Amino acid sequence: MQAAMLARARPSFVAAAKAQRTKGIRARRSVRVCAKLELEQVAGAYANALVEVAQKTSSLEAVHADVDALAAVLKENDSLKELLSNPVIMEDKKKEVVKRLAAEASFSQYTVNFLNLLIDQNRIEALDEICESFEKSYCALTDTQVATLRSAVKLEQEQQFLIAKKLQELTGSKNIKLKPVVDAELVAGFVVEYGSTQIDLSVKGQLEKISGELVATAQRM
Repeated sequence: MQAAMLARARPSFVAAAKAQRTKGIRARRSVRVCAKLELEQVAGAYANALVEVAQKTSSLEAVHADVDALAAVLKENDSLKELLSNPVIMEDKKKEVVKRLAAEASFSQYTVNFLNLLIDQNRIEALDEICESFEKSYCALTDTQVATLRSAVKLEQEQQFLIAKKLQELTGSKNIKLKPVVDAELVAGFVVEYGSTQIDLSVKGQLEKISGELVATAQRM
């Protein structure tokens, strides 16, 4: 009898276990979302503070160049990112790393002071997000349109200049900032992406367009 009762109760146990797992997964997702939102808010606040200081000291372009270089270094150097965000490593050591990096990249003193402040306030782990937020604020202030330029091979500076000039005409933006990316799958040509717009002048894009037209024609027949 007990065995029968357990057999009948088993589906309830399984359902309860599944519900508990689902609840746990949702809770973890909620925590991650909240943590991400908090990090973005913190990054936005610090980035805005840096923009404000750079504007007041007439060093916006210099600081922007520093932030640009810093973002590129962080993207290519995971060990640097891990070192700066590691809570076990002493602040003095982190500041020494920042000092060497600043000397090599010729950072302005405002940028160096800002990085040291992030270390002092234990916010250096948000550096990636701060760089991203600073970039958005800078682009808004300077009427700069950021565009990703994907090409099959690395384009010459003159080619990039001509593309940027054409984009300036299309968007009406005062400035254009290209982010070149080499994508061998394009075969030849290039693709420009900005905002929700894509301009596909690649061989791959043209082939896909032709293929799509042929399929559509065949379906109508």
